[in-house]
Amino acid sequence: MTAPHRAPHPAPDLAATLDEALDHARTVADAVLFEGYVLYPYRASSAKNRMRWQFGVLVPPARTADGGEHAGQRTDILLEPRSGDRLHAELRFLHVRRRTVERLEPDGSYTEVPELELPDRVLVPWDEGHEERVRLHAPLAELTGEQAHTRTVTFDLPPGAEHEPVLDAEGRTLGRLVRRRGRLSGEIRPYVEQLPGPYRLSRLTVTVDNTVDAPAPASGGSRDDVLPHSMIGAHLLLAVEGGRFLSMTDPPEWARPTVAELRNENTWPVLAGPADRADVVLSSPIILEDHPALADESPGPLYDATEIDEILSLRTAALTEHEKREARGTDARAAEVIDLVDTMPEAVRERLHGAIRGLREVTGEEESPAPAAPTAGLSLPEGAGHPWWDPQQDPEAADAPTTVLVDGEAVGEGSRVLLAPGARRTDAQDSFLRGCPATVEAVVADLDGEVHLAVVLDDDPGNDIRRQQGRFLYFKPDEVAPLREEEP
Repeated sequence: MTAPHRAPHPAPDLAATLDEALDHARTVADAVLFEGYVLYPYRASSAKNRMRWQFGVLVPPARTADGGEHAGQRTDILLEPRSGDRLHAELRFLHVRRRTVERLEPDGSYTEVPELELPDRVLVPWDEGHEERVRLHAPLAELTGEQAHTRTVTFDLPPGAEHEPVLDAEGRTLGRLVRRRGRLSGEIRPYVEQLPGPYRLSRLTVTVDNTVDAPAPASGGSRDDVLPHSMIGAHLLLAVEGGRFLSMTDPPEWARPTVAELRNENTWPVLAGPADRADVVLSSPIILEDHPALADESPGPLYDATEIDEILSLRTAALTEHEKREARGTDARAAEVIDLVDTMPEAVRERLHGAIRGLREVTGEEESPAPAAPTAGLSLPEGAGHPWWDPQQDPEAADAPTTVLVDGEAVGEGSRVLLAPGARRTDAQDSFLRGCPATVEAVVADLDGEVHLAVVLDDDPGNDIRRQQGRFLYFKPDEVAPLREEEP
């Protein structure tokens, strides 16, 4: 057997720059930590900002059955170790600090109020996220066998309250902000196991668990009540001195069978830091590609998930002065966004309009366009467009059959089916489609010869537009079930 090609281990001078690689990875980890932290229009009164903390929420164990969130996460990744290697792990998360606003009364007492007006901002109640870090450093040799439990790191953040006076321009006290935090405890458990085989691979497993004792669902209380006892945006930074990690997204061919056996729960590890290194990993509750990086054009953190920086900046600039005052009083990070947009140079704003990430050289004489391929098996209603994803328009595409067998029945154009998205799908929206009746519009094949069904939902009021534009939903034959007329 020919030994697989392996990239060389980092030289000693590269190992000395591990801290620099970790700092590089933290810039992306910060974006993960604060993803969706406060949404446009950055005001607490906005409906979008009343349901918060969507990513990486680790709740107390007693609350795992209440809302479908989890108490822990598990990271599995393959490692090529070297003698004397050390593991550096850093757990990062937000700890909620519940802020209330109190007004100073003439008699010297304080009264809780829904807002406190200041010339430059409007202070309102809000849940702030305070960054916490828990670190672990240990030789890999001490993370194997029974001795591994001695390297478990536990932490306990006690409850507490802080008071911050609110002063006017002359320094007179108008009120105060009260920040309360709940108790939060947890643990990090690392374990290294050398795997059998010729490749001298080890599996590194790191589990993170919320261990705080919080009220069980039976005692009442909403999700908001348990958030002060939860880890928000929990993720891990892992680094190894001397050794190297293998990519879980694109592993070497010889490692693929082993990668398929790994268990990653509520998180996904990717290689992080500069692209020429493999000694740093970011295990994130948001699925990323290897060596993720922030866009050079991004002027700063805008926090609003799924938004485009250019659109978000223009919308923020259009807020009224009162809206900006409320945003500044909602959260310090929201205030930074308002200031960032208000002071953004025009050259920076223009740079947000678009960027070319790569160019492909095209050589040779330009050929005449090939005639359209016959659309056997792609019969659509008269006047309808082809599916926007239509490999049949490629002359080299495999022919698609007009029908496919599903549970012993021929399914093709016009067939009615029940949708049953499989476990391999990663889009959360698919869970809402499970059990929905749909009508098959076409049978298509991709360039690999895989057959798909183009469907529209029976109760979608926009079906006429979907048919016109050929914008359908696509499912494999094993993700649908024939719907007989007598079935509801």
